[in-house]
Amino acid sequence: MVICPFFNSIILKRRLSLLLLLITSLILIAIIVSEPKNKIPENIKSEVDIALHHFPELEGIPIEFKFKKNIKKSVMQAQPTWSGLLKPKNKRSYKILISEKFKISGEEFKTLDVPRDVLIGWIGHELGHVMDYQERGNLNLIGFGIRYVLLKEFVKKAERAADSFAVSRGMSEYILKTKRFILNHSEIDEVYKNRIKQYYLSPDEIMDMVKEQDSIKDNNLL
Repeated sequence: MVICPFFNSIILKRRLSLLLLLITSLILIAIIVSEPKNKIPENIKSEVDIALHHFPELEGIPIEFKFKKNIKKSVMQAQPTWSGLLKPKNKRSYKILISEKFKISGEEFKTLDVPRDVLIGWIGHELGHVMDYQERGNLNLIGFGIRYVLLKEFVKKAERAADSFAVSRGMSEYILKTKRFILNHSEIDEVYKNRIKQYYLSPDEIMDMVKEQDSIKDNNLL
């Protein structure tokens, strides 16, 4: 029996299509069941590890730390991934973007050149945002993004919440060093300083939070 070359070609194409579908399925399954991992640049790994240590609730939540040439109005920025918005809270993933440089009096400086504890405090603040995101449903999180862009008062609420999460997780010393580095640095632009004063917890408010936490701990020991 002679099989027409045309039919041979069709059979071959079908087999190749099935093989490609099988390979794609196996890759997708491997991605889905694989252990979620953080992606951390080697040059900030120790600082990120210290900050993450204060947030045990985020263990198993994939967070990618990624350098970016420039971030408007900020040094770092935490955000959910688009794919994460389609998943339940415990399956979400996040990105923390880190500006490679920031300006002081018009002159650019590398973010990696700031004191180590200041960098840890900045990272801790962004992890505070991730904690806030983790408490929100998907629709609420989308609404969060819209309100953050449109409403200044909501920006203040969100930034203070991120600070509060970090302070409540024992990062007060790092957060304070970051604030003081910005507010006490004579050459940092006043516009950026004013933004920190307007939207974030002040050093005095952070100290008050620490005193309140210590008071609660003391009462629990009685």
